[in-house]
Amino acid sequence: MQSGRLETSLLNQLVHTPSTEPLTTVPATVVLGAQWGDEGKGKAIDQLAPQSTWAVRFQGGNNAGHTIVLGDTTIKLHQIPSGVTSPHCNLVLGDGMVIDPWVLEQELDRWHGLTGERPEGNRLFISERASVILPFHRLYDSADKVVGTTGRGIGPAYRDKIERVGIRFADIKGVLTDSKKIEDTISRMNKQLRTVGVEQQINAADLESNLQWILDRYGSAIKPTGQMVDIALRNGENVLLEGAQGALLDIDQGTYPFVTSSVVGRANATHGAGIHPGHITECFGITKAYCTRVGNGPFPSELSLEEGPGMHMAQVGHEFGTTTGRPRRTGWLDIVALKDAHRISGYTGLVVTKLDVLGGLDEIKICIGYEMDGKPISFVPTLAEDVARCLPVYETHSGFPELSDDDWIVMADRSRAESSGYDVMPDAVRNIVDRIEQLAGIPVVCVGVGPDRRASIAKVGGPFDIDWAEVTF
Repeated sequence: MQSGRLETSLLNQLVHTPSTEPLTTVPATVVLGAQWGDEGKGKAIDQLAPQSTWAVRFQGGNNAGHTIVLGDTTIKLHQIPSGVTSPHCNLVLGDGMVIDPWVLEQELDRWHGLTGERPEGNRLFISERASVILPFHRLYDSADKVVGTTGRGIGPAYRDKIERVGIRFADIKGVLTDSKKIEDTISRMNKQLRTVGVEQQINAADLESNLQWILDRYGSAIKPTGQMVDIALRNGENVLLEGAQGALLDIDQGTYPFVTSSVVGRANATHGAGIHPGHITECFGITKAYCTRVGNGPFPSELSLEEGPGMHMAQVGHEFGTTTGRPRRTGWLDIVALKDAHRISGYTGLVVTKLDVLGGLDEIKICIGYEMDGKPISFVPTLAEDVARCLPVYETHSGFPELSDDDWIVMADRSRAESSGYDVMPDAVRNIVDRIEQLAGIPVVCVGVGPDRRASIAKVGGPFDIDWAEVTF
C-alpha cells in the first residue's frame, strides 16, 4: 500500500476488504512514558515517524501534552498523534481514547494555520469506538480538589465509559434520534453535577446541538480504525503506538489514587489501538535524566524548587506542564521507579531525555534504592502513603559543564556525520548514560540533549540511528 494520504477508494478497500494474506513481518513500535509523564514522548514519535506510515494514540485524551521542536517552530499537541509532522504518516485517535472534539478543533486549526493542511478525513481518523468528552465532563472534573487532575474531563469520561453510559463517536447518530436517551442522559448529568456542588446545568437542546456539531465536523474522519491499522500491519507497514502520561500514573500500577484514569503501559497499547499484542516488535521507555511530577502524590526523590539542583532542573529544563501550565516538581532520577515501569511494560530500549539540563551541576545523583522504616526496599510500594515514607538512597557522580543548545546540536550532528554515537560525549556525560543503562538493565538507544529534533545522540546501529528529513513551515 502506498503511504501518504488515503484516497477514498483505497480507504474503502481497507475498511471493507480485510487482507487474507497475513505477512510474517507485522511491525508495531510502542513509545511509553517511563516516569510521571512529560518525559519527551512527542519528540521520540516525531523522530520515528519518518520510518512509519501510521501513528496511533491508544489511551488518554487532551490531558497529554506532547511537544515537538523543529528549528524555530514549537508544536504542542494534546490529542493529535506526534507523527503529524511527517506528511506520509496517517494519524489515528484510537479506540481507548477519550476525545474532546472542541480541543481537537483548536489543534487542527493551529495545524492548518501553520501548514495549510486539513488532515481530518484524509490522513487523520477518529475511532468510532473512542469516547466523547462533553462539556458535562469538564464541569464535573472542575470540582476535583484532591488528586490534582488536569480538569479536562478525562476521569469523568472514563467513568461513564466503565459505567456503560458514555457516548462513543459511533453512538452519536443513534442518540440524536432517541429523545428518551437524551432526557435520561441530561437527568443523569445534572444529578451528578449537583452532587459535587456544580450549579451549572446541562439542557437537552445544548446536548443535541453539541452532538450534531461533532457529527457535522468530524463525520468524514470517524472510522473503524482498528481494522484499518490491522490491515496496514498485515501489509507490512510500520505502525507507531503513542502512549500518554507515564508508568507511575497508570490506574492499576501507579501511585493510586494520584494517577490518571487509564492503563498507560504496553499491555494496553495494542488493545487501545484495536489490534493484538503479537504485533509489537519494539517498546521504548522514555525517561528524563532526572524526574518530574505534576500534581499531587508521593515523589521519593523530590527536591526543593526554591534552591539547589531542584531549582536548577526547573529553570534550565523549563519545567512547566504543557497541558496545565503548572510548575513541575523536580527530583533526581529514580531507578527503583524506572525498574518498576520496566517490569510492567518490558522496554526493549530506553530513550534518556534532557540530559543537557544537568549541565552546570557540580554533582549528579541517582536514586538506586529506598529506605522505609529503616529497612532497604527495592520496589515501589503499593500504598501511596508507603511510597511517601520512602527515603531515597543515592549514589553520586561528577557533574559536567553547562553547554549551549547550539553546542549540543553541533555534538549531535557530529555523532551522525561520523557515525560515532555516544563517543562524541564528554566522559562525564557518557559515564552518566552508561550508569543509567547498567542500573536499569535496559539498553539506552538514544539520548536527548535539547528540545530540537536534531538535539539527539543515538546509539550506533540502534532504532534511532536514522536520518530525518528537514521540516520547514
